[in-house]
Amino acid sequence: MSEHTIVVDLGYGDAGKGAVVDRLCRGEPVHAVVRFNGGAQAGHNVVTADGRHHTFAQFGSGTLAGAVTHLSRFTLVDPPALAAEADHLAALGIAAPLRLLTVDRRAPLTTPYHAAAGRLRELARGAGRHGSCGMGIGEAAAYALAHPDDAPVAGDCVSRLRLLRKLILLRDRLTAELGPLGAPPVEDCAAAYAEFGRAVRLVDGDHLGRLLDRGPVVFEGAQGVLLDEWHGFHPYTTWSTTTFANAETLLAEAGRAGAARRIGVVRTYTTRHGPGPLVTEDPALAAVLPEPHNGTGRWQGAFRVGHFDAVAHAYAVGVCGGVDGLAVTHLDRVADCPGLRLVGAYDVDGRTVERLPVGPPGDLSRQALLTERLLCAVPGRLVDPGRDPRAWSAAVSEALGAPVVIESYGPAAGVLSAAVNR
Repeated sequence: MSEHTIVVDLGYGDAGKGAVVDRLCRGEPVHAVVRFNGGAQAGHNVVTADGRHHTFAQFGSGTLAGAVTHLSRFTLVDPPALAAEADHLAALGIAAPLRLLTVDRRAPLTTPYHAAAGRLRELARGAGRHGSCGMGIGEAAAYALAHPDDAPVAGDCVSRLRLLRKLILLRDRLTAELGPLGAPPVEDCAAAYAEFGRAVRLVDGDHLGRLLDRGPVVFEGAQGVLLDEWHGFHPYTTWSTTTFANAETLLAEAGRAGAARRIGVVRTYTTRHGPGPLVTEDPALAAVLPEPHNGTGRWQGAFRVGHFDAVAHAYAVGVCGGVDGLAVTHLDRVADCPGLRLVGAYDVDGRTVERLPVGPPGDLSRQALLTERLLCAVPGRLVDPGRDPRAWSAAVSEALGAPVVIESYGPAAGVLSAAVNR
C-alpha cells in the first residue's frame, strides 16, 4: 500500500477532484495537500455534510478536513485571488487560513498584466477562441518560458526593488507587444504582492520532504488530462502538465519516487468548458443533468455535457501510463437519466475508432491533427449499462482497465464515498 496519493482528472476538468481529495483527507489522517499544476483558474467544489460550500482554487481541497496546503514550484500563484479565497474560508469557520499555507519560493506569479494580455490575445482570435479562463495562467507560463530570469516568482514578494523591476519589465514588454493593457499601476500591484509575502510562509524546495516525513500527503491536480499542454487536443489545451508527471517529479526530488498511488477521476458523463472536441456531446443531457457549480463563463465559454466518452478517457489513462485506481463521481445521476450511455467507439469518416494514438510529448502538430479528426468524429458504439450505479462502476472499470476504488453518489463530502478500497 502506498502512503501518499496523487489525484488527477481523466477528462477535461470538473470531474470532482475537490470532493475526492476532501474525502481522502477525511478517510485517513492526511497531513497535507500539495498542489502540483495550474493556478487560480482551478475550481474544485467541496460541499460539506453541514451544507458549507467552497470552490477551491489555490488552497488544497482538504482544507475543510483539516489538511494544510503546500503550493509547489509547479503551481502558478495569484496573490489577490488567494487573499479572496482565504477570506471565504475564514467566513466558513477556518481560522487564519493563510497560516495553513506554504508556498515554494520558485512558484511563478500571475499578475494583472498577464491576465490583461491573455484576454487581448483571446479577443483577437475572434471565432477561433481557445477557451481561456481569462486569468493570465497561460500568459504567465509562456512569459516564464520566454524570460526565465525576469519572470516574477513568489520569493520576489519579499524584495520590493526586485519585484518592482520585474513587474515594470513585464508590463512594458507586454504593452510594447499588445498595446495598453488596462491593468493597475505597478506600485499598487507591488504593494498587494508584498502583503502576500508577509502573510504566507515562503519555503525552499526541501520543505516538501519534511511534509512527506510527517505522514500521508495527497497531491491534488488541476484541470484534466485531456487538456494537457502536450497530450491534449491542441490548441484547446492549457499551459500546464495535467498528468501525474509533476507530482512524481516532486516525489523523486524528495527521494520518494514511486511512493504514491495514482487515482484518476471521471464522472459518469463527460463534460468540458468552452470550445474544442467533445465527441459525445448531447445537448439533451444538459436539461436532465443540472450543474449547480459550473456554468457559462465570459472567457471560458459554455459548460457542455456529453455521454461517457470511454475512448477519450482511455486515451487519458494511456497518456498517464496507467492508473492504480479510478474515482467515479456523479453515480447518483444515472438513475435520473435513462438516456445516458457509455460511448465505446467513434465513427470517423466511416471508420470505427476504438483507441486514440498516444505519442511522446513535444509534437503539437501531431496533436493538432488529432484534434481535426476528433472534430469530425461522432459516437460510434453506445452501451447502456442500465440505471444501477454499480453496473456503471463496473462498465467504467472495464472500459478503462482499472479498478474503481472510490464511488461518489452525491455532492456532500461527508457522504461522498460509498467504497474506498486500498
